[in-house]
Amino acid sequence: MTAAAMTAPTVHPAIDDFIADGAHVFDERVDPKAAADLLAEIRADRDFDHRLFLTEAEFDADPQYTGVNPRPGRNLLERFEDRLGFVERAPHIVEAVSALLGDDYEVLNKKIVCGVPQASVPAWLRQRILGNPVNNLGAYVRPEYRDVTYFYGIDFHQDLIDYKDRPADFLTLYVYLHPVTRLDAPLFLLKGSHRFGGTIFPHELERAGPEAWTYRDGRGGEAKVDQLVLTGPAGYAAMWHACTLHGTQPDAADHERISLRYLLARGSRPDGMEAVNATLAGPLSLAETRKDLSAEGAAILKTNTVNQA
Repeated sequence: MTAAAMTAPTVHPAIDDFIADGAHVFDERVDPKAAADLLAEIRADRDFDHRLFLTEAEFDADPQYTGVNPRPGRNLLERFEDRLGFVERAPHIVEAVSALLGDDYEVLNKKIVCGVPQASVPAWLRQRILGNPVNNLGAYVRPEYRDVTYFYGIDFHQDLIDYKDRPADFLTLYVYLHPVTRLDAPLFLLKGSHRFGGTIFPHELERAGPEAWTYRDGRGGEAKVDQLVLTGPAGYAAMWHACTLHGTQPDAADHERISLRYLLARGSRPDGMEAVNATLAGPLSLAETRKDLSAEGAAILKTNTVNQA
């Protein structure tokens, strides 16, 4: 998909917000009725409960840690392409993204993300993943349901984590399809954390107050960054820089949290992201992005910072 034909504005608040905070929260929601209608269709497709998961014996018989996320041809959102105009053609979304990425921006990836509540995660699995920094549950989900990404919390990370050697020329757009409170695994975002550029996961963070952290980049840099919890009604939308730290705690509600996640990349024309990246003090790309996994993709570190938030 390319953006709708539109001339990118020369100045937009999203550029200023990305320079200052590494993120932009939209004042205007996308159509909440369209969001609710899409949510109903997604929920009609399956039960987001324990039936998603393999048994312990099934998993142990053939553990697979890689290739378990949505991909082209195995992505539930592809079935709803004709329902996504309320996001992809919303004028205020297109205008802000165009300001940052140019009016010929492209979609790197789009998918449904589900925060799975504790009651839906089998007891054996909760015990096994306790303390993991990244609880992407795809490895434990039945193959027919791996067209959605399922999380049970994920520590503070940069979206650069999945893109070795790629420059930070993209952003993440997130849309809530239903109201999200503090109990619904909302995104926790660290304002200004993008200024150090790319750093290796897990990141070095220490509490500096009820809603603040000290962030060290591993290269001698240190900064105090404030925590922003992204809660809001259906249609709530926010976007952030590829180097902005963010994460979620496990879903503490009695229902799943279902959202849309887009990774949008700059096009060929001049854009505001150049101005944003010119302000960063660290690298825009990393040869190695993480040190928490074995060669097979299994977690080898037991540490989680966002759960202290």
